[in-house]
Amino acid sequence: MKVLISADMEGATGVTWPADVLPGGPQWERCRPMFTSDVNAAIEGFFAGGADEVLVNEAHWTMRNLLLERLDDRAEMLTGRHKSLSMVEGVQHGDVDGIAFVGYHTGAGAEGVLAHTYLANSITGVWLNGVRASEGLLNAHVVAEFGVPVVLVTGDDKTVEDAKGYAPAAPGVAVKDYVSRYAAVCRTPARTAADIRAAATEAAALAVRTEPVRGGPFTVELEFDAEHLAGAATVVPGVAPAGERRVAYTTETMYEGIRCFKAVTTLVSAAVEEQYG
Repeated sequence: MKVLISADMEGATGVTWPADVLPGGPQWERCRPMFTSDVNAAIEGFFAGGADEVLVNEAHWTMRNLLLERLDDRAEMLTGRHKSLSMVEGVQHGDVDGIAFVGYHTGAGAEGVLAHTYLANSITGVWLNGVRASEGLLNAHVVAEFGVPVVLVTGDDKTVEDAKGYAPAAPGVAVKDYVSRYAAVCRTPARTAADIRAAATEAAALAVRTEPVRGGPFTVELEFDAEHLAGAATVVPGVAPAGERRVAYTTETMYEGIRCFKAVTTLVSAAVEEQYG
């Protein structure tokens, strides 16, 4: 049994503030061990539950945040940019039986600690076939096309609640409780590690590949905080205006959909000015 861990940082233990997750600063350095602790707890649990192999895909920002030197020796880590499927890279090779979303968060415009979708700001909302979408929801549709179930989700309590909509059978572990976008009631790393380890041990039984799910077509709609960003997004073929500060596109698969999403967010990032957005 092989488990893929998609590891993001905003939903990690102790993280509540932009400086906690922005590479290079002292707060980021302080939070990296707690992030690594969450991932290690998941690795330990999956091996205890019967996994033969665990691959960790670093999925936050520069994708170079986890401390490899502190990672469980039984696991391997895919780190760095740029990757074809970004946060769920590795799922496409046909050898993954289940995926865990560790350190995840809610989507842009929703309640949740450091809530956003791909871009830290600029995007005020994302909808998939009319439903407000988090990164978890988008990625769940991608992995379903490869027959891989989401078996575990960790993050704040709002993230665990969100996951019930796209992975209802998967155990969820809340490492903190939402107070505001930049505040939470946090559990200690020792407590969250124990909770994640226990949940991953249970979740290993769910890591069973299924028939690929073809749920398309998929229409993705994005709303931005400035009109010129919507204009920048329409440079991507197939992306069209869909109202004030909004664009939309439709694809037959979420494999295509997430790659288009990546192209849109890359262009939009380049169009953001430092002071005025």
